[in-house]
Amino acid sequence: MPRLLNRSLQVVLDLLVLAASFALAFLFRFEFAIPTAWLRTMLVAVPYVVALQYSVLAFCGVPRLAWRYINMRDTGRLGLSIALSSAVLVVMRLTLHNAGGPVGLVALPLGVLAMDFPLAFLGLVAMRALRRVHGEAQERRRQARGAQRNRVLLIGAGQAGVMVARELAARPDLGLDAVGFVDDDPMKIGQRIGGLPVLGTTDQLASIAARKYAKRALITIANAPGDQIRRIHAVCQNAGLGTKIIPGIYEIVGDRVNLSRIREVAIEDLLGREPVELDAEQISDSIRGRVVLVTGAGGSIGSELTRQVCRFEPARLILVERFENALFEIHRELIANFPSLHIEPRVGDVSDAVRMEALFRDMRPDVVFHAAAHKHVPMMEWNPGEAIKNNVGGTRVVAELADRFGVAQFVMISTDKAVNPTSIMGATKRVAEIYTQALSRRSRTRFVTVRFGNVLGSAGSVIPIFKEQIARGGPITITHPDMRRYFMTIPEAAQLVVQAGAMGAGGEIFILDMGEPVKIVDLARDLITLSGLRPDDDIPIVFTGARPGEKLFEQLATDGEHADKTRHPKIFIGRVRPLDWTEVVPRVDALLALADHGNGESIRGSLVGLVPEFQPTPAPPLPGIRDEARDTARSSRTTGHEIRAVAAPAS
Repeated sequence: MPRLLNRSLQVVLDLLVLAASFALAFLFRFEFAIPTAWLRTMLVAVPYVVALQYSVLAFCGVPRLAWRYINMRDTGRLGLSIALSSAVLVVMRLTLHNAGGPVGLVALPLGVLAMDFPLAFLGLVAMRALRRVHGEAQERRRQARGAQRNRVLLIGAGQAGVMVARELAARPDLGLDAVGFVDDDPMKIGQRIGGLPVLGTTDQLASIAARKYAKRALITIANAPGDQIRRIHAVCQNAGLGTKIIPGIYEIVGDRVNLSRIREVAIEDLLGREPVELDAEQISDSIRGRVVLVTGAGGSIGSELTRQVCRFEPARLILVERFENALFEIHRELIANFPSLHIEPRVGDVSDAVRMEALFRDMRPDVVFHAAAHKHVPMMEWNPGEAIKNNVGGTRVVAELADRFGVAQFVMISTDKAVNPTSIMGATKRVAEIYTQALSRRSRTRFVTVRFGNVLGSAGSVIPIFKEQIARGGPITITHPDMRRYFMTIPEAAQLVVQAGAMGAGGEIFILDMGEPVKIVDLARDLITLSGLRPDDDIPIVFTGARPGEKLFEQLATDGEHADKTRHPKIFIGRVRPLDWTEVVPRVDALLALADHGNGESIRGSLVGLVPEFQPTPAPPLPGIRDEARDTARSSRTTGHEIRAVAAPAS
């Protein structure tokens, strides 16, 4: 009943606004002295006009729009409705005026009709705007009861900053009162943007914060470069301000920003990677409505690949993973986020040929993303046979099944460590590249390899290890002060893999643009700073010596590969001459035969036969007593560039 009364009241108010607008139009037309004859015309015409106008509003669905949440789209629909009704009245006035009929409806002055349109539009919009303002005020008062308020400065008075200011005003439950903007554009200083003043530049941040009693800062510059975020974060820290950042502009939907995603400044922000732009149509053509299988679906790259694939609505998505817990977690996430998709989890090891054949026979995939692999360099130096079985044998099993069962597209994930490899892991990935490229020349399946470097935050990678070491109070262990690596975010890598797969014609080795390499020691210092601590003083950095198989600097392509541009600015093609199939197969067979029974030296020798550029290091001794080594490192508190023989988990 209350809802019915509310609807009825809205109808009555709309009718009253329309009638009042019509009367005002007459008053304005005759300068508030309506002649008696025209007054009679107005009184006769008002019910016809109001009925016509409301009928058009109803036809356009305006009465169904909630007043409490009126927006620009609703306002546009309302304006279109009034314009249509006014157009009808004008047409009737021009065509029927001399043909008789209801005198009040066809003899209206054109000036009255011209003024009625804006008056009716403004009146209807004003009623709804007042309702929204009243509702939001009530909501703020309700949510603000007992909430502790914090004064916050918004750094960046652009589009994203305006959206954040508007959302903060509507969300008092967050306990954040925006007091103004800080922006380095001198043209904006002194202006009011989004209802807030632009108080000064970032160089004046400390004095502005003291003057406005602000305790926090929120970086509202969408997709700012890393060096800019680093500078702003340092300024905020020096000013004693707690600092957070909004998500990238690609996470903002429409004209709203999800304030629940506001977070602490992360290492990804300091690297400042530009968002990936995908050719959605090309990817959709290769995935939509098809059966897609992803191996290693529970890993860092594999799980993100499944998320990206789901965006393009495959007919079925098959998740293949040998670790039950990882498979359980990604499957649970995907069915929650994509309930309409058919997603099947399958436990299986890619080196298990019988299990994989059964999966391919039952599922008949159209597209395969092969992400399953052993990836840790020192671990594979200690276990070379397992690297061969998984990285080479597993790839051969899945690739041959793709060929036999007519898979249209096969995308293998490779690594920069496959270029001039010095490690078992890198060499085995290069063998996998060689094998799939040779198979591609005799198969109808489009075999494509995608090669990239480190991804930020992947399981067992440098960032999680550094965070763990910082949480323990240090030290951070780094193998060498000059160690550099390429980095990209997990979503960026997965998106480019999907894009490269859609682009491939077969036999290509695609190389992803990783940007500029980053010094690991700089990464460590940034992480320490982001944790609110001081490098060297609070958290020491210990250099431990390069580990077996490691290089100081990774390459994405050899000089002889001559990476060429593609139509995507972040994807290149490495021109690698494929080996002959009859040459590759017996050598791979011999290599796999050594996996179970051969020693490390014989495996290394066999790898050199397949990968002449492989420069193996001597077989390393197994790690000693780890806790004792770590205690030695902790007690030393070394902060210089001295190289120490301490077992280190991070490169």
